Amino acid sequence: MSAEATNPAAGPVAPTGPRKRSLPRIDLRRLGRAALLGPTARDRLPDAIGHVVEAHRAHYPAAALEPLRRAYVLAESSHRGQMRKSGEPYITHPLAVTLILAELGAETTTLTASLLHDTVEDTEVTLDQVGEQFGAEVRYLVDGVTKLEKVDYGAAAEPETFRKMLVATGSDVRVMSIKLADRLHNMRTLGVMRPEKQARIAKVTRDVLIPLAERLGVQALKTELEDLVFAILHPEEYDHTRELIADNAALPGDPLAEIAEEVRTVLREAGIQAEVLIRPRHFVSVHRVARKRGRLRGCDFGRLLVLVSEDADCYGVLGELHTCMTPVVSEFKDFIAVPKFNLYQSLHTAVARKDGQVAEVLIRTHQMHKVAEAGVVALGNPYAPAPEDPADGERVDPTRPGWLSRLLDWQEAAPDTDTFWSTLREDLAQDREITVFRPDGGTLGLPEGATCVDAAYAQYGEDAHACIGARVNGRLATLSTVLRDGDTVQLLMGQDPASEPSREWLEHAHTPTARIAIQRWLSTHPSPAEPEAEAERGPEPPSASPRPAADAPATRPGAANAVVDQPGATVRLAGCCTPVPPDEVTGFPVRGGAVTVHRVECAAVARMKSTGRAEVGVRWGDTTECRVTLVAESFGRPHLLADLTEAIALEGAEIVSATVEPPSQQRVRHTYTLQLPDAAHLPVLMRAMRNVPGVYDVGRAQTPGA
Repeated sequence: MSAEATNPAAGPVAPTGPRKRSLPRIDLRRLGRAALLGPTARDRLPDAIGHVVEAHRAHYPAAALEPLRRAYVLAESSHRGQMRKSGEPYITHPLAVTLILAELGAETTTLTASLLHDTVEDTEVTLDQVGEQFGAEVRYLVDGVTKLEKVDYGAAAEPETFRKMLVATGSDVRVMSIKLADRLHNMRTLGVMRPEKQARIAKVTRDVLIPLAERLGVQALKTELEDLVFAILHPEEYDHTRELIADNAALPGDPLAEIAEEVRTVLREAGIQAEVLIRPRHFVSVHRVARKRGRLRGCDFGRLLVLVSEDADCYGVLGELHTCMTPVVSEFKDFIAVPKFNLYQSLHTAVARKDGQVAEVLIRTHQMHKVAEAGVVALGNPYAPAPEDPADGERVDPTRPGWLSRLLDWQEAAPDTDTFWSTLREDLAQDREITVFRPDGGTLGLPEGATCVDAAYAQYGEDAHACIGARVNGRLATLSTVLRDGDTVQLLMGQDPASEPSREWLEHAHTPTARIAIQRWLSTHPSPAEPEAEAERGPEPPSASPRPAADAPATRPGAANAVVDQPGATVRLAGCCTPVPPDEVTGFPVRGGAVTVHRVECAAVARMKSTGRAEVGVRWGDTTECRVTLVAESFGRPHLLADLTEAIALEGAEIVSATVEPPSQQRVRHTYTLQLPDAAHLPVLMRAMRNVPGVYDVGRAQTPGA
């Protein structure tokens, strides 16, 4: 079943204290009793969905409720007899998920699909039955959130399920809305799961679901998910933050309340009708502010929210605050004139008190506030033609932003599940999007930090292999030039159909689209000289490497495990493919009576075979212990080194030496020489390193110790 829920009282509790918004907490006992009574007469709504109907009617007073009644009846009857691990009837889960979406303002079709979202996965109901009874839209949404079977996909089931959901989201974002609400309820009720399973689910939530909630603008879900993950993965810091909030609440007086009253007075005297609210920060936000500022004061625990009716009133409020109070000009941001990529709009400013405390102020209309909280959910059905649309019923989809289009493009080119999963996390770790303009008037949406290389592959796909240069804002620029929001980029393309990308482009490629395209070309067009030369001379000593570790070994003790069918020969492990047990290996004699050992799939092996070079049989000795050098490519972020070393230690590997190169264009390269007690554990270790947030690639070093 998709909802592995438990009694919340038995595990990490949901964060308590002041919150920006209170999403509905579900009385599972009441829902359970109502569900056990079964469906009611056809002419009235079941009691169990009364709370859903009430929340739905608050947003859509004239909504048709018959689809909800029929969906509940089908869901309740098909799930009847199934129980959650908490002991509650399973139907309480789809009810809770549907209530979350109803509170956010989801329209009837989304709520209908939400009630049915686990029926195809967990009961005898089929997609065809859903389509026949509720229509193609509901069928599509239910199919989009239905998991792939582990029996068919094994360990790849989870990442491939996310790939399926993302592809479905590309056609209808309501798929991901249901998934986010589903994950929120499961996170709320994660309590009696085994700690290791709680941690695994929380990490996927942190790395994938929370960034998706951010990109879709569903802040109400994102902030609560962040707090729930925080409580599971960092319980000590969570408890400390909770104490900070409680201690501040116990202090006499509230500086934010005093400033709020002053703001109300200023706006009342100016004749501006506005609602002034105090928005307490959620736990993760308080924790971030505490790490940034150290000691916290009263105004640091929340922000002021000013709600008005019209866009023009937002600027009127801003003018009054800056005129009558002391503004902190450096804190001003206009997200109304230039909305964020996730639909968010607000004016941000800050005002200072005489005692030095600074209060942040958010200014927005009521409609902007609805979108800020619910994101794409607040758009209702974005695919239904509006009355003012053309007769053909077509409309521009406002929920297909550049980041989603890019994601859908590169996922098709991902060669395997592991690449897709690690690249997805890398892509979602990029927080901000920029827009660059083409000379023909078109635009390209790119992540912050993107270069001309990224722009080339975003515009031309694999034809960008022929790119020979660029002009940025009319001036010639290198392909490594980092682009800024609003730049105009003209890409200069060569005419030679045999043009090829440079290996150096990988150093400048910031987007998965570019990196995957370049790596795919390089893997099918290996350089003919370098690997064969490596086979001839054997690995260079560490002193010749560009950045040797201070205590890097002079030889590779892994070599002692390789036994070759040439008595008395010196054994060398090829630096081009760095073989370790239990890799399938072969050897080739080189000058000096040595034998160089390669992995059989190494490109150098095929070339040497084609030239008639004689092979030497190689096998691994009895010792399974090995030493290997791995290179982790990552985006820079705080605590990355600590998280990587922790992941290595948890897999039982000993760090012999480590080097970290200086950051370049927000990317960092970590090199580790590791001693493994069992070489067969190497793939598991590399996968654990790739799963560290910010790490987008882990591979074997091309030269030992480098």
